[in-house]
Amino acid sequence: MDRPIRVGITHGDINGIGYEVILKMLGDERILELCTPVIYGSAKIAGFYRKMLDLPSVPLKQVENGESIVDGANNIINVIGEDVKVEPGVASEIAGQAAFASLERATADLKAGLIDVLVTAPINKHNIQSENFQFPGHTEYLEATIGDGNKALMVLCNDTVRVALVTTHLPIKDVPAAITKEAIIEKLRIFQRALARDYGIDAPRIAVLSLNPHAGEDGLLGTEEQEIISPAIEEAKAEGILAFGPYAADGFFGAGRFVKFDGVLAMYHDQGLAPFKTLAMDSGVNYTAGLPYVRTSPDHGTGYDIAGHGEASPDSLREALHLALDIFRNRQKEDECHRRPLRKQYVAKGSDKTIDLTKEE
Repeated sequence: MDRPIRVGITHGDINGIGYEVILKMLGDERILELCTPVIYGSAKIAGFYRKMLDLPSVPLKQVENGESIVDGANNIINVIGEDVKVEPGVASEIAGQAAFASLERATADLKAGLIDVLVTAPINKHNIQSENFQFPGHTEYLEATIGDGNKALMVLCNDTVRVALVTTHLPIKDVPAAITKEAIIEKLRIFQRALARDYGIDAPRIAVLSLNPHAGEDGLLGTEEQEIISPAIEEAKAEGILAFGPYAADGFFGAGRFVKFDGVLAMYHDQGLAPFKTLAMDSGVNYTAGLPYVRTSPDHGTGYDIAGHGEASPDSLREALHLALDIFRNRQKEDECHRRPLRKQYVAKGSDKTIDLTKEE
């Protein structure tokens, strides 16, 4: 690639902490040495938050569309009107509409190749709902719009732990029915491939958590471990995936067992995310694995309770940007290796002639 990596950044919920963390992150001039940021949002709202929070000025170059992006500058593409009302800390319908407008525009530019990776600021999963957005969250929306038939996998990660989820935004009462052998194997395949390609880990080791307390206590507290999870692990092993478990979830993280694995597959949202956020709240990143495009996000929410107070930390957003760049480069490296494979050759028995199998005789 002859130009810098272009990072599309959605503004998320305009009444949350999205603009605060974006502006604080871009206040570090070293970001421009790594990439070309492109904010999909509103220059007017960015100015509103900069003045309100008394943040250092960040030069933002307004461009008309993805074709007009200027490398070496902080770009901003206006995707909403000038009359949008901003109410820090308030969940409003107009904020949901603004969040979707940003996401829709950025996703289209990502698919068109005008930006290279996507970093999304937090949305309110309720107020963004509309005729155009009927999904539990970013992960499901991206799978449907830019997945090209591939299945997405939600992975929460930092430098020391990577946690993936079999089920994501489901009510607890619906989780057991969604835990099937097929679902677990599917997620293990995606996770194994992502760890190998996106992180460059050879033969990654994946720990699989149980669903029931104490891994079911041999069926006393539930039979999913015996009837579903363990058979799924064995079938994955037969495919060459290094999967282990199921491990009782209550002590797995507290005992530090996660450090022995390259990834952890949890059965449901809070089982994986509660311990992860305890370990890595400020440095955690939400990464969507399995798709042809790279998308990351900070692992926190809209932060309505601190919106407009100047207290939000940009650390998680910064880590999300760095991870997106790393994954993009790792994919480029793997694609380059596969683009020029070694020729398949062999020496016939009893002959000193080397035969090139890639050529027709």
